[in-house]
Amino acid sequence: MIRREDVYKIGKLGKAHGIKGEVSMMVDDDIFDRVDAEYLVLEVDGIMVPFFMEEYRFKTDETALVKFEGVDTQERAKELTGTEVFFPRELADNADDDTLSYAQLVGFTLLNAADGKAVGVVEAVDEQTINIMFELADGRLIPASEELIAGIDTEKKVITMIIPEGILEL
Repeated sequence: MIRREDVYKIGKLGKAHGIKGEVSMMVDDDIFDRVDAEYLVLEVDGIMVPFFMEEYRFKTDETALVKFEGVDTQERAKELTGTEVFFPRELADNADDDTLSYAQLVGFTLLNAADGKAVGVVEAVDEQTINIMFELADGRLIPASEELIAGIDTEKKVITMIIPEGILEL
């Protein structure tokens, strides 16, 4: 069984494309193109389900067209519209490059470099503006500037940050 903590969100499925089961996918992270992965994980009725890819191609930098095994009709593809798409953390951790995406940091614990205390858990990353923010589980927003990140431990799922004075009181 695939657990939610074993995956991270990389996108969302859009409309069916054509009549043979292909579906558009809005991607936040192209990890599936950089790492040899046979499947993506879709959340179907609250359950994480692996869907094996027959093929995919990028339509734009943010949109890919994906053909999943067993999804052979436009009607079946339409049923998947709006489904969130996830990638296995284990495969991402084995990536050849040392570049982590912000999406991979969801679920990591944020530590304050000044005192080593836990600030919270990263629930989401807001990349909609030029100022990228970590959204913590308690609703607080912390700037995700690379200059403030002192270190990342992927094994322990911890981000150590230099948190500007006063940010935590907001």
